[in-house]
Amino acid sequence: MNIVVTTPAGHVGSRVTQLLIQAGVRPTLLTRHPDRIDPAAAEHADVVAADLADAATVVRVTKGADALFWVNPDTADADADPVAWYAALGANAARAVTENQIGRTVFLSSIGAEKRHGAGEIDGLARTEEQLDATGAAVVHLRCGYFFTNLLTELEPLRAGVLRAPMPLDYAQPWVDPRDISDVAAARLLSGGWSGGQVQAVHGPEDLTLVQVAEIISQATGRRIQAETMSQEELLSALRAEGLNETQVEAMAGMATLTRGDFTPENPRSVLTTTPTTLGAWAYANLRPALGGDTI
Repeated sequence: MNIVVTTPAGHVGSRVTQLLIQAGVRPTLLTRHPDRIDPAAAEHADVVAADLADAATVVRVTKGADALFWVNPDTADADADPVAWYAALGANAARAVTENQIGRTVFLSSIGAEKRHGAGEIDGLARTEEQLDATGAAVVHLRCGYFFTNLLTELEPLRAGVLRAPMPLDYAQPWVDPRDISDVAAARLLSGGWSGGQVQAVHGPEDLTLVQVAEIISQATGRRIQAETMSQEELLSALRAEGLNETQVEAMAGMATLTRGDFTPENPRSVLTTTPTTLGAWAYANLRPALGGDTI
């Protein structure tokens, strides 16, 4: 079985790679940075230097693939429009699926892609969903909740005792461990018993408000963490301070619209969408050592 994995050094891709290897598959790993692949995994895989933005390269390196795990990587171009970037990558994936007649494709999407428009950067994932659906091939879109690992980008505020996000304190949304997403993705890649276009949400074990998240990570890390809502103005200011252009700022800020109004994920929580790892268990194992220092 020839399974191609993109972004194999990421939180999800690295675990998918490990699971495929443990299942007896020698996956093909497409990456811009071969040096970032775990050497132990690389011994059991075919590592190919490839830029997913190059359509001809994508078609060439996926020739003969039975299955494809596709992730749209973030752009390294400071001037790029994220939505247009994801749409361009999606077109490359769809071309490869069509020209190489790839049997099944698993796409890492996001909750909010079902809106199709008005969800900021996620609109680019929606374009990729549409492009892959248009191939008529067997494709499943994994619409995932908010990654636990996003908290690792907030270490300094958390050390100061604050969890700030652009959402109402009482807004509950799915939070999920990327490793659990990997489990679902690998199962789909290894299974040949499905066809057509499908959507499978990955919701984690429960929906959580920002206040609940702060309480859980306080207990797990031994630190007092207070949840605070970030205003739209504060969000825009913070994004601009990071050096993003206005198109990028708009795309990033636009994702916050999912936490306002009456948006409800298209896929209800069920046995198909619920995964096991709790935020508390993840935070104790990963966030606690990352924060280090004094605790309460």
